[in-house]
Amino acid sequence: MAEKSAPTKYIFVTGGVASSLGKGIISSSIARLLQARGYSVTIQKLDPYINVDPGTLNPYEHGECYVTEDGAETDLDLGHYERFTSITTSKANNVTTGKIYQTVINKERRGDFLGKTVQVVPHITDEIKRRIKLLGSKKEYDVVITEVGGTVGDIESLPYIEAVRQLRYELGLRNSAVVHLTLVPYMSASGELKTKPTQHSVKMMLENGLQPDILVLRTEKELSQDIRRKVALFCNVEPRAVVESIDVPTIYEVPLRMHAQHLDETILEKLDLPLDREPDLKEWEEFVNKVKHYDRTVKIALVGKYTELPDAYKSIVESFVHAGAANHVHVNLTYVNSEMITPENVGEALEGMSGILVAPGFGHRGIEGKITAVRYARENGIPFLGICLGMQCAVIEFARNVLGYEDADSTEMRKTTHPVIDLMEEQKGVMEKGGTMRLGAYPCRISQPSKLYDAYASGLVHERHRHRYEFNNDYIDAFEKAGMKPVGINPDSNLVEAVELEGHPWFIGVQYHPEYKSTVSRPHPLFRAFVAAAVAYEARQA
Repeated sequence: MAEKSAPTKYIFVTGGVASSLGKGIISSSIARLLQARGYSVTIQKLDPYINVDPGTLNPYEHGECYVTEDGAETDLDLGHYERFTSITTSKANNVTTGKIYQTVINKERRGDFLGKTVQVVPHITDEIKRRIKLLGSKKEYDVVITEVGGTVGDIESLPYIEAVRQLRYELGLRNSAVVHLTLVPYMSASGELKTKPTQHSVKMMLENGLQPDILVLRTEKELSQDIRRKVALFCNVEPRAVVESIDVPTIYEVPLRMHAQHLDETILEKLDLPLDREPDLKEWEEFVNKVKHYDRTVKIALVGKYTELPDAYKSIVESFVHAGAANHVHVNLTYVNSEMITPENVGEALEGMSGILVAPGFGHRGIEGKITAVRYARENGIPFLGICLGMQCAVIEFARNVLGYEDADSTEMRKTTHPVIDLMEEQKGVMEKGGTMRLGAYPCRISQPSKLYDAYASGLVHERHRHRYEFNNDYIDAFEKAGMKPVGINPDSNLVEAVELEGHPWFIGVQYHPEYKSTVSRPHPLFRAFVAAAVAYEARQA
């Protein structure tokens, strides 16, 4: 392991040719491999968009908004970082152009640059470099991996590429490495893999003064040695530094594929770090084996309104992968659009499901379909998990159909005489949208006996939140008497964090987001318990 007195090493992961090639997975895989060799690692994401954070972006636009322990709304790649490495990320791990410009402009307004013309170079690039080095300056990590969002050649990415170019010389070339991820498309008409897009992408990097050390080539077909040698020759890298990233059944197989091609060894040599131990990947290999080889399949419905884009629920999807492996089953996740669900077709839409999860979200669109799905789960004894708005839908459904409050609703949706879900007191004066919700980790005290306690095997947990509305405590007595128990309470604010239905095989709603804390090494206990309940339900139906 590197001595802490030694300088922190930096790895920069860039992309070319096309977006969505998987820079986050490659960055996470590199981190996992270095961890397996005993190095302390962290990862950060540089996002070129001008939004300060993705909190106000439509999930269709940018996928899931991931929330860190300290309450930062960040890019979904931070979820990959945490799931692969079990590192707890923070607001320092996600930097956007919006944050960079906001900081520089605030400095200019304060007079920090008095008399000077504020420019992209050096002021914006200096701020980017400061943010990159911030994690390394704490001397907590041997290696900091920095993923640069977007693709080389994008106008908005240019300041980041220039900042990396400057940093490489400031740090010293043996203290940094550039890993460039590109696409090698397969032309079915001619039956050929084409390297020209990769060559052009590297040429564009060279025009910006940055030479990649390692190329990772995304491909559908295996790359021949001739293709690898050709890419190496025309892109100025060693043949062993050309690595194939082929499509695999599960993203968790990527670190193993990268290790098989000695990517971790090549990186350590580039960084002048010792190769004195083989990586310990036994647990990782066992997990991948469980994901690929399972005893049985269980069908679970994910009911939401962003179902056309699975990335909108990325952390939930991956939590089911973790929980499935822990239960030796494959979770066959079926996406059900809540806008399409009606009381007339709900039975058909959810037929054959052994579990129903109602997903988080904002706004009234699709809300009645979610409420209908909750009722179906409650009345038919199907295991149910509601997350954030999903829990609120469970509360509204129970109020309408059990307590008899026909107009019960959330004040987020409409005015009602029975606001069983209401705006949090501290939110009533908030006008701005960005970063103003209840965000980050808060304590939850769990009562027992309860299925929630059985899942956690603990009376106190800390879970991450992202919401403005809450269970209205004015109705707590009525709910308890009718059988919906508040089994999770915030000890500081007395907010209801979780509800559970008496007399039901497994019915839990949580105001927080358990999916944000599920990792390969620590599958979330609530998802594990939910999947186990779905397996038990399926067995009873057989």
